[in-house]
Amino acid sequence: MKTPSPSTDPTPVEVFCGTPWQAGMVKSMLESAGIDAYLQDMIMGTMNPWWTAPGGAGAVRLFVASTDAAEAKSIVEDYENNLRDSEK
Repeated sequence: MKTPSPSTDPTPVEVFCGTPWQAGMVKSMLESAGIDAYLQDMIMGTMNPWWTAPGGAGAVRLFVASTDAAEAKSIVEDYENNLRDSEK
């Protein structure tokens, strides 16, 4: 976990949205890299995904601090690229 400097504002930044399983996997990957990550809509996104996202797709959202957003987005991009490659 990185300590933000006093001059930075660690506001929450959404870096991923997906199914509860996908969001949990990405959260675990981020935490393994030392990045604190938080899920939003986990319960509602699981029980009634159409209430949290159109069509129920991407019902669980994943947030990190703005100070970690660039590194987190890189990890998420690698995860999504691996998903696409495995579907070919």
